[in-house]
Amino acid sequence: MSEKNRDGKRTARERLAVEREKQKAADKRRRALIVGASVVCVLALATVVGILAANAGKSGKGSASGPAVVPSGAKGKDGLAIPVGKDSAKATLTVWEDFRCPACKLFETVYRPTIHELVDAGKLRVDYHLVTLIDGNLRGTGSRDAANAAACAQDAGKFWPYHDVLYQNQPHETQDSFSDSAKLIELAGKVGGLDTPEFQKCVKDGTHNSWVVKSNAAFQTGGFTGTPTVFLGDKKISADRTMIPAKLKQMVEAANKG
Repeated sequence: MSEKNRDGKRTARERLAVEREKQKAADKRRRALIVGASVVCVLALATVVGILAANAGKSGKGSASGPAVVPSGAKGKDGLAIPVGKDSAKATLTVWEDFRCPACKLFETVYRPTIHELVDAGKLRVDYHLVTLIDGNLRGTGSRDAANAAACAQDAGKFWPYHDVLYQNQPHETQDSFSDSAKLIELAGKVGGLDTPEFQKCVKDGTHNSWVVKSNAAFQTGGFTGTPTVFLGDKKISADRTMIPAKLKQMVEAANKG
């Protein structure tokens, strides 16, 4: 072998090694971001119940003390889970999340392409549970109102695209922009066919407010202390510091082979 060829192969190996190290560093940064951001969205257990009670009647929208109106197609105990994907999928991802929570946005941004791929392939179903943790910690009603709007979108068969739009347009957690019905309706314009009189009325009336409060109560009863809280089957993957999209995909693929 000529010296030139040996040098070329050595250079290629070195480039490959550099790329591997770059990928490892990127994965490490991504995990650190998710773990670090999760600290922000932590339940203040000592005060949250009182704050939620104080906030319950502050919005001009529908009361949160009436009967819970379950969104169309919601499943699970008390109809608190909004399912996305086929029931025949052999793997189920359970996500507890808050539309005002920056760690939830980060999770969605990092994992969205993989989750969409697996759901579209019929290998994964996602059960979304909506939480009002930031409302309790920072006051306001944006978490609840965004969750109500997402439930209204579920009634229209548009939950998942609207869910993604809300995260793509998430305000800073200290800004309670999602408490503005006009803002939530404006964002519905980004989802084809969602901005209808029925959707607007549902958002303005707070039709699903009591359902959202019930969902948040289930979060507290479950002993969860932060969002996002994510399970794949019975395994709490949001607590796994080695978790990356590729590992999630591998776990789902393995479940579908069983």
